[in-house]
Amino acid sequence: MDEHNIQDDDKDKEALAGLSSVPPPQRKMHSYSQQLRANSSHKRHHQVRKHSLDDIPKPSDHYYNNEDSSDDDIFARNSNNASGEDYIITHSQRLDQNLSLDSGCPPDDSRNFQPLPEFIGAGGTNGIFKVPMRATVHPRRPPCLELRPHPLRETQVGKFLRNIACTDKQLWAGQESGVRFWRFQDAYQPGLGTKVRRGDEDAAPFQESGNTAPTICLLVDSANRLVWSGHKDGKIRSWKMDHAADEPSPFKEGLSWQAHRGSVLSIVMSSYGDLWSGGEGGVIKIWPWESIEKSLSLRPEEKHMAALLVERSFIDLRSQVTVNGNCSISSSDIKCLVSDRVRAKVWCAQPLSFSLWDARTKELLKVFNIEGQTENRVDMPSSDQGGAVEDEMKVKFVSSSKKEKSGGFLQRSRNAIMGAADAVRRVATRGAGAFAEDNKRTEALVLAADGTIWSGCTNGLLVQWDGSGVRLQDVSHHPCAVQCFCAFGARIYVGYVSGMVQVMDLEGNLVAGWMAHNGPVIKLAAGDGYIFSLATHGGIRGWSISSPGPIDSLLRTDLAEKEPIYSRQDNVRMLVGTWNVGQGRASQEALMSWLGSVVSDVGIVVVGLQEVEMGAGFLAMSAAKETVGLEGSSIGHWWLDTIGKALDENTTFERMGSRQLAGLLVSLWARKSIRTHVGDIDAAAVPCGFGRAIGNKGGVGLRIRVYDRLICFVNCHLAAHLEAVNRRNADFDHIFRNMSFSRSSNLLNNAAGMVRLLFFCCSLAFSTYLFRLLYSSGLPLVLSVAAGASAAVQTTRVTNAAGVNTEETKLDLAEADMVVFLGDFNYRLFGISYDEARDFVSQRCFDWLREKDQLRAEMKAGKVFQGMREAIIRFPPTYKFERHRPGLAGYDSGEKKRIPAWCDRVIYRDNRSGPVDECSLECPIVSSILLYEACMDVTESDHKPVRCKFHSTIAHVDRSVRRQAFGEVLQVNKKVKAILDELRYVPETVVSTNNIVLQNQDTSILRITNKCEKDKAIFRIVCEGQSTVKDEEDTAEYHPRGSFGFPRWLEVTPAAGIIKPEQSVEVAVHHEEFHTLEDLVDGIPQNWWCEDTRDKEVVLTVSINGSSSTETKSHQIRVRHCFSAKTVRIDSKSSTNKKSQGGSRKISSSSDAIDDSRN
Repeated sequence: MDEHNIQDDDKDKEALAGLSSVPPPQRKMHSYSQQLRANSSHKRHHQVRKHSLDDIPKPSDHYYNNEDSSDDDIFARNSNNASGEDYIITHSQRLDQNLSLDSGCPPDDSRNFQPLPEFIGAGGTNGIFKVPMRATVHPRRPPCLELRPHPLRETQVGKFLRNIACTDKQLWAGQESGVRFWRFQDAYQPGLGTKVRRGDEDAAPFQESGNTAPTICLLVDSANRLVWSGHKDGKIRSWKMDHAADEPSPFKEGLSWQAHRGSVLSIVMSSYGDLWSGGEGGVIKIWPWESIEKSLSLRPEEKHMAALLVERSFIDLRSQVTVNGNCSISSSDIKCLVSDRVRAKVWCAQPLSFSLWDARTKELLKVFNIEGQTENRVDMPSSDQGGAVEDEMKVKFVSSSKKEKSGGFLQRSRNAIMGAADAVRRVATRGAGAFAEDNKRTEALVLAADGTIWSGCTNGLLVQWDGSGVRLQDVSHHPCAVQCFCAFGARIYVGYVSGMVQVMDLEGNLVAGWMAHNGPVIKLAAGDGYIFSLATHGGIRGWSISSPGPIDSLLRTDLAEKEPIYSRQDNVRMLVGTWNVGQGRASQEALMSWLGSVVSDVGIVVVGLQEVEMGAGFLAMSAAKETVGLEGSSIGHWWLDTIGKALDENTTFERMGSRQLAGLLVSLWARKSIRTHVGDIDAAAVPCGFGRAIGNKGGVGLRIRVYDRLICFVNCHLAAHLEAVNRRNADFDHIFRNMSFSRSSNLLNNAAGMVRLLFFCCSLAFSTYLFRLLYSSGLPLVLSVAAGASAAVQTTRVTNAAGVNTEETKLDLAEADMVVFLGDFNYRLFGISYDEARDFVSQRCFDWLREKDQLRAEMKAGKVFQGMREAIIRFPPTYKFERHRPGLAGYDSGEKKRIPAWCDRVIYRDNRSGPVDECSLECPIVSSILLYEACMDVTESDHKPVRCKFHSTIAHVDRSVRRQAFGEVLQVNKKVKAILDELRYVPETVVSTNNIVLQNQDTSILRITNKCEKDKAIFRIVCEGQSTVKDEEDTAEYHPRGSFGFPRWLEVTPAAGIIKPEQSVEVAVHHEEFHTLEDLVDGIPQNWWCEDTRDKEVVLTVSINGSSSTETKSHQIRVRHCFSAKTVRIDSKSSTNKKSQGGSRKISSSSDAIDDSRN
């Protein structure tokens, strides 16, 4: 309860005198008193007072006299009454149509309601309280292709998407039960509706695989028309790209084998076609292409043999760099692998270190940390710091108890406080250090077009490295953690945990950025002229590679014109109830009277309770242990189950979620008939008690998505006592600013719980210490010590806040479409005595009482609940009552005589920025209040429960229809088509030769020239395949390696890069003998080509793109290797040339040639 330890009545009177500023109007006081005398047959005595509505006749007719007062910002919708008089109650008039002492209005009576007039607080036009801007097409980001609209989280259990990758014609996605893919040609088609699983109704048509273990990573092998996937069960699986549109679903996997004991965390194809995989514990394995190729050629009935063949062929790199038990690389899980095709290297990223490998020889080249410092050995034995901290704490507390008890109580209390404070300091210091280190963890890695490597960290830092692992620069454009990269042309796309996508140039300069999703962006992939982004909730959006640019405004305009085609509206009624239960329990009859009697036409029910449980031990555990709030206490579960019975749970309603913070509990139920449109529920809590750490005061919230719109419900219990107005305002502001439903914002929950527990223990000890100090040192010393403690607490809080990774994005409550605050706000009546308040309540004269409402005054001044709305109160004050005394006679009549007050309230804000906004995609939620009343017949607490019924109209988009409209705009709008045609431009280039002949250790220079005067050309060299030259000169049959990798005897450097306008680049094509690794591993030949002494020929393809080209032009160069046994018969001239080069390499002559470009 609020005021167990409230000061005596003298202090309340002093506070009343200070707050009282406006005397009651004399005319109204006279009329009220006359009315009271007219209805009373006895003299009034202040000593013995009887207050009851039973003595007042209840009129049968009523009307609303909606005033237009300058004092009240009241907006009465659907009403033309505008009188200058205040609300007046007479025998023939009734102000409160719902006030009664029985069960309230009948369940179906709400259909006869008109929206109630509302009071609107000031200050809602700027700052964080400004209504979020909405539009038909999002104005702050480019228009996008919604390949898979945001599905409700509850529909994705076991099917969450975790990765995406693009082929030339498809987008593949790895999910928790296999893989799926979309064809780009079907990207603008309508969804399949009820033919597919719930959550995919509006997604473009797709095909799905059979069930497998969760897919963690994907790899596209265009050379062999395969997609490789790594899974949680440690297996690597292959999938054919080319599935017929009419092929039955689900499709089956191809080759698969057990690659790791734990999860396969990353896979990549090296420049030589070998498959590299990274797993848990820093394990890196190489699967030679020769084994994979052999297994792929086996028949389906030989599947087991094929898997066994690959499984026995692996090369364990970790074991190769382990000497005498000391490993050169870290034992942390592999974060990502990246193939540097420019220099034929492989990068391996772990959270705090990198290792650089030669793709051809498989040798470890370098190990370095995230600062770029070379490390000789990373895998050092780790000490159990957590155990050490726990031991220190144990020693502190135990040793204190075992000391001699000299010095008396004060000395022992001081020792205990200092020991606990030292433990808190040590834990906080260790936690801050660990958090600072975690901030630097590597999350993503990418190879840019210019050959540099970019890494992203959890603190948002982007680091550029050269090909040898030298740190070039670091930039930071966003404070949130980097989740993924994607390189396309001369741009680098970065996805963040905040949902932000940013575009950088190759120098690291920020080009653009926008909020792509309302959840973390976990993967980016380029394909079909789009950069596709996958959010953690499973939504996939495609962003044109020409964005940001002129195409955005064109698409935005055309899509806005098509709004009537895809815009939809639905109505939802919501019942919101709040009750301070005072640590008591309610009967089923009370809950039926409060909730069950008015839910027949309601789709969503939200219930907020205060003071469910308020024991000191429970408060301490709630502060220290997060699961107390997430799982709830036993008493909290009792309340949920009891309320569920009143709502006919599991038959009519379904419980969606709940959140408890000490004595605060909020829960939400949805009617099963609208369950398919309601989901994505998230919970949050903000303590406002002692040190902003204890949950005796604070707020708990639930956020839910209804028809694709976000609605937040926040149950609050603010500071008590009449004079604590500023504290209540500060509590609201603290809750509004700090309530975060994003999981990424709770990085320090586990460590913070321990600190909170210790801090609370210190607080209890400190309060005891001060209490005892009061008798020995006097009050001034106590106050000085308390002031010092308060300053220390404030300093600690600021220091901790400085270390937190704050987000630039808007606050969660500020970004919601609708926010409803409910709870015991504890605002009181000021400038009025207990007797006066009782008189006005007895006569139902709530108009003048509202002028004495602290919350109304603070809202009018714009100091709290800025810009929010509340229905005009027409029910008696809900606090404070004596338990189990019905009617208004139950108001507190004890010694303290607490003044009745409207402590329990429901206040909201929707999308309206003005009083008359109509529901549309620009103003997607427009709500009105149909019912706002207190249940005066419920007597189980010193507060009365309050209920408020909303009628909300919600505008939303049919995503499937809008995707079709998006495709139509791309096809019909000539300006858009012209912009897309410009993206097909590829700079003109020439190559110096079409044919290269190499002998052993020979090198030939291939020159690529960019003839364009303005645009850069981006080139990449791959190997289309290798064939054996036959004596009979039959048609050559070329066999590609994985991802168009080079044969082991061929080195091409650089194999990718950028050519500036009117400049050339020279590429060295070199033959190299390869005998550095053993020929056999577990009986499997590793270099089968070494056994073949015939000449080899490969076809190199030089692919050319522009800085942002969607088209590719290519040149083909044939490279032949003449085996060394035949070189002895080469003429003397060749031998002389070889000698002239020092006997190491022979540079073959070449002449300029222009090959026919092909698209």
